[in-house]
Amino acid sequence: MEQKTGEIKEILQAASLNELPAFISTYEKDTRSGVVALVNKAKKRLEDYEKELLRTEKLKEYEKKYSSFSYICGIDEVGRGPLAGPVVAGAVILPKDCDILYLNDSKKLSEKKREELYDIIMEKAISTGLGFIAPQRIDEINILQATYEAMREAIGKLNPTPDLLLNDAVHIPGVPIKQVPIIKGDAKSISIAAASIIAKVTRDRLMVKYDEIYPEYGFASNKGYGAQMHIDALRKFGPTPIHRRSFIKNFL
Repeated sequence: MEQKTGEIKEILQAASLNELPAFISTYEKDTRSGVVALVNKAKKRLEDYEKELLRTEKLKEYEKKYSSFSYICGIDEVGRGPLAGPVVAGAVILPKDCDILYLNDSKKLSEKKREELYDIIMEKAISTGLGFIAPQRIDEINILQATYEAMREAIGKLNPTPDLLLNDAVHIPGVPIKQVPIIKGDAKSISIAAASIIAKVTRDRLMVKYDEIYPEYGFASNKGYGAQMHIDALRKFGPTPIHRRSFIKNFL
């Protein structure tokens, strides 16, 4: 009995990537328009996967270049620009045979994809560390020094201790570990991309919690950045304890 298109669709939906070539081979001679569309969809899915494999291999360029090091750590931060909330740094040591796909600069990923990748990174990484510097400290020492402090804190939480740091653009003072600053590193290194993602997801979740405490400012949506709703609320209600006083003086 000839299979219905709906049944074939269910087979495709349940198929793993490894099963796609067999699916294509089985149904590619079926001329029904619905089945042809499903076969084309399977081919596109397989093609996208193969492209992602190549892109991810390219992202390992620096990790391969420094493969003689035992524990390579990617470092990145999020939250330099917001008017409120902490700056958060992420540090990640990935296994040398890391097979995580779709890692990228966290800003280039959807919230849903970041959340998915966060769980995968936390499961598969050899070690992860996070550093948090509060708004009051940012005001005290300035955002650049606060960023360095957050990065040092994140590195200090790693076990094992890395013997090489791949940093997104900066050189971190006060760290006695070999460092390689990489401009736009979160889009060029798989380790930095992973650090970017865990820092972004962690800070975003924190700002959503702050939104429950200070609902007038829209922190759940603007994450502390200077959206118009945030600025209007700041002028109406004044600053909260999580506002960076050195950042908001021009809005009051």
